[in-house]
Amino acid sequence: MTRDDVLSIFRDAGAILEGHFILTSGLRSPVFLQKARVFMYPDKTERLCKALAEKIRASGVGPIDFVVSPAVGGLIPGYETARHLGVPAMWVEREGGKFRLRRFEMPRGARVLIVEDIVTTGLSCRETVEALKDLGATVVGVACLIDRSAGEADVAAPLVALTDYKVPAYEADNLPPELAAIPAVKPGSRNLA
Repeated sequence: MTRDDVLSIFRDAGAILEGHFILTSGLRSPVFLQKARVFMYPDKTERLCKALAEKIRASGVGPIDFVVSPAVGGLIPGYETARHLGVPAMWVEREGGKFRLRRFEMPRGARVLIVEDIVTTGLSCRETVEALKDLGATVVGVACLIDRSAGEADVAAPLVALTDYKVPAYEADNLPPELAAIPAVKPGSRNLA
């Protein structure tokens, strides 16, 4: 699946939004990828995650025992990618501000692939890697549908991205005038009350 194919699926689902957005990372951007609009369509999600699973296999990460995703954004692509890889899917969720594998048990030494929806700064990936290493797991890599950083984000493991889509992102105190003139909205899920 090409970059154009991936972005076409996002466009067809109305998932590439333009305006002034506060990203989960806290950065500001004129473009927001509202992946929930893609994930509401099982056929679109299946196409993307099947292609991601094929790319993971081709990357040579080796055997995978489990796919683990950060909640909430990674749940659907993690599950669907795990289905195509033929392995169980689990997720970490925040407890006391820190990711934990609350609902599942994992044997020490398990080979784990982290599957995320979209990578911007890599923070959720790094926190997931830390939570899994604390359990004695071996993190073989991180995979995502779209890498907004185009390889610049530190995800604390080798990254397999279905595609990249570099979009400008700015610190809140360093916005270009055209972005500063538009009211900011926060469509992401982190830190919702």
